[in-house]
Amino acid sequence: MTVANTAAAAGARAPLALTGLGALAMAAVEALNPEYDLVSEALSRYVHGTAGWLLPAALLAVGAASAALAARLGAGIPRAGRAARAGRAALLVWTAGILVAAFFPADPPGRWGHPSPAELVHGNAAFLAFAALPAAALLLRGTLTARRPGLRTGLNALAAASVATTAALAVFMVDVMDGGPSLGLGGAPTLLGLVERLVLAADFGWVALALAATGTRDGRGRDRRA
Repeated sequence: MTVANTAAAAGARAPLALTGLGALAMAAVEALNPEYDLVSEALSRYVHGTAGWLLPAALLAVGAASAALAARLGAGIPRAGRAARAGRAALLVWTAGILVAAFFPADPPGRWGHPSPAELVHGNAAFLAFAALPAAALLLRGTLTARRPGLRTGLNALAAASVATTAALAVFMVDVMDGGPSLGLGGAPTLLGLVERLVLAADFGWVALALAATGTRDGRGRDRRA
């Protein structure tokens, strides 16, 4: 492989690396802030904690990776069916949502009833992103599995996980904002934080696998774009 081909392959793998770095950044900010309750506290609140900058950095990294995925899928859109076009549109909504959420920080803990303007923008952008990703995962199943049939099981499992966890998150968000928190367990007043983390795990995992599915292979069968 020439130097130019090596550089191109490395650049093409960058979106997958960004997704991994985003996940690691979120894990790091979680570990650095043990005073927050991961079961009940929304991860967005960690922006006010130790190394809080890691949270928007993680969102920016995954947003950039998602934009790269949408660009890859866009190359075949003129020949794609309605489901693929709608799926890519949903992916773009997810991408825009998490990028906007990265630039507008959430409020500190305990201010659910009196949100600031930044919190309103952050929350609404995140809500749109969370709602759009499951739709994208379902609508793009055919396109992605046609490219990489071996990833069918993983893509289907992550799509199902995204749908299920997002539905659960919607229930807890409505509950918290309607006079909550409640629907808790043990000492946790709500399970919102835990469910949100499950959503993020499913969604980040799907983005990573979709990037792998859109990769091309070299002569030795290895990915060059994932």
